[in-house]
Amino acid sequence: MYYGINAILIFILGLIVGSFNNVCIYRIPKNESIIFPASYCPKCSSPIKPVDNIPLLSYILLKGRCRNCKSKISIQYPIVELLTGLIYLIIYLIYGLSIQTLIYIILSSALIIIAFIDLQEQIVPDVISLPGIVIGFIISFFVPYISFINSALGVLVGGGIILIIGLSGSAIFKKEAMGGGDVKLAAMIGAFLGWRYIILSLFLGFFLGALAGIFLILSKIKRREDMIPFGPFIVLGSFITLLWGEKIISWYLGF
Repeated sequence: MYYGINAILIFILGLIVGSFNNVCIYRIPKNESIIFPASYCPKCSSPIKPVDNIPLLSYILLKGRCRNCKSKISIQYPIVELLTGLIYLIIYLIYGLSIQTLIYIILSSALIIIAFIDLQEQIVPDVISLPGIVIGFIISFFVPYISFINSALGVLVGGGIILIIGLSGSAIFKKEAMGGGDVKLAAMIGAFLGWRYIILSLFLGFFLGALAGIFLILSKIKRREDMIPFGPFIVLGSFITLLWGEKIISWYLGF
């Protein structure tokens, strides 16, 4: 029963943080403060009352529309809230009540914000990735599950792989293949997860990105020359690694 109550509380915490993640996703690309002013409708700019700002529930009760101007509320808002809640819950179910869980749920929020900003704006905000590299490395001095050497190697390997691929792709295709933001994102993830996990994260990211690219081109949603942001696929690969990385590595080594 105690375990179940904790799981519910962790999920609710994720919903609440997910609401804040939405604020960051909207405001960071606009260089607006994520603290002030309080939440407001992006269409009519009217302040959102606390009763209308309850994660998931308010969206359902308002039928996806602003109470004041009746404009549609983006489906992104409940998706981000639910996604954050579910990821928090899964992390807790795998790692329990531990410092690792705390660090991973903080990392997961940063990754969700980056992924959605990259999807919308095709940028990876330095304001998250650069401090993330430093924070991940500093944390490695105080936790038992990753050494500072592993963290440092994660930064170098993660950022280095993307940098080399980006420079090679630019030389071959005569256009930017990987942005500098992707380099910093991979370095940040490497700082938190270490060199083994960042290699697996990037491998999964490239694989999933290739599948998505093929699907989008075949379905004529994208053309071959269109840019597809890679950040969300690095994030997706990192989530898979963070949750099931050791099992995947053990399965692979079993061959």
